[in-house]
Amino acid sequence: MKKLFMFMTLTLALFIASAASVYALPPASGEQWQGIDVSEWQGNINFEQVAASGIKVVYIRSSLGSSYIDPYFQQNYQRAKAAGLKIGFYHYVTARSVPQAQSQARFFAQVIQGKKFDCRLAMDFEDLTNLSAAQATEIGLAFIRETEKVSGKKAVVYSNTYNAGAMFSGALTKYPLWAASYGVSQPSSAVNWTSWAGWQYTDRGQIPGISGYVDRDIFTSAMLLKSSGQVKPDPSPTPSPGTITYQVKPGDTLWDIARRYNTSVAAIAQENNISNPQLIYPGQTLRIRTDAAAPDTDSYTYYTVRPGDTLSHIALRFQTTVQRLASMNKIANPNLIYTGEQLRIPTSNASANATYTVRPGDTLWEIALRNNTSVAHLTSINNIINPNLIYPGEVIRLP
Repeated sequence: MKKLFMFMTLTLALFIASAASVYALPPASGEQWQGIDVSEWQGNINFEQVAASGIKVVYIRSSLGSSYIDPYFQQNYQRAKAAGLKIGFYHYVTARSVPQAQSQARFFAQVIQGKKFDCRLAMDFEDLTNLSAAQATEIGLAFIRETEKVSGKKAVVYSNTYNAGAMFSGALTKYPLWAASYGVSQPSSAVNWTSWAGWQYTDRGQIPGISGYVDRDIFTSAMLLKSSGQVKPDPSPTPSPGTITYQVKPGDTLWDIARRYNTSVAAIAQENNISNPQLIYPGQTLRIRTDAAAPDTDSYTYYTVRPGDTLSHIALRFQTTVQRLASMNKIANPNLIYTGEQLRIPTSNASANATYTVRPGDTLWEIALRNNTSVAHLTSINNIINPNLIYPGEVIRLP
């Protein structure tokens, strides 16, 4: 009986050891380092103290979605670099389609261009609300492929172990996995990967140099690039005859650039395949056509396109023609104008339009600006007592 008991005990121990090896996801081979990942939520970080505490690698959030740059990105990068830490960047993906994913990947590359880093570029795609597994995989794959294409650098997938098993599959699993799994001795093997390259083992880490909690990680050699690199600025496209190139500066809008180069938002958007004219990035290179017909030589004022406007309605309002407005504003497609776009209106026609019917959202200041006059003059000729009080449908006399 004693021998039987010892045999059963040994068998149970072997079974437990075997089960543990089956259900624990192993790390990728190679050296391992202690690391953290940070964003604006950590506030001001003393990276010298972080490095002195034994942290070797830091992943820094650079951006989110299609236009948000982490406000601490520049500061975190400069301080971590000065402290001698190995640096990686990650982008929080919010895309709900392949085109959105590709656009966000290009934005990611533009934000980090010119900065040196040591680790693979990380895709943080964790909000999969209302997406099927197939959609999540397709969008994630589109983002990561576009990131590698435009940056020239290798990428990695960040995911919790649930999504890594239930949502992400197929070709996406060919990229290394940075797994988030808390309160365990090893990440679960119930994922569609065979090993982990990085393991985020807690979101309640505390280390010198950071006030409050921070994500703690273990990173393997699989997270590192073979040599540190940087995303170089996109080379300027070779201008075709009749075009120039312009590099977008911080604070630029497409409307400002269009006015500066005597063209239209629609013309620039069409030339550069821009689907959203409100979304351009510092460092982006635009082609601007200069061989379009010269604008009207008449003097002009500006009109800001409002929601619901059409070029035919604007032409009618200012007693001109669609053809003339299209010519003055270099609009290739008269059916395509954008809310917020400023159009040139020939002043001879603007002044001939003796009245204006107030529309919802109008202010007297906007009407005065649009018609090259002042609020004081409009209140005077219209006997308006309170210039802040005008009504939709009210007819305003213009000078």
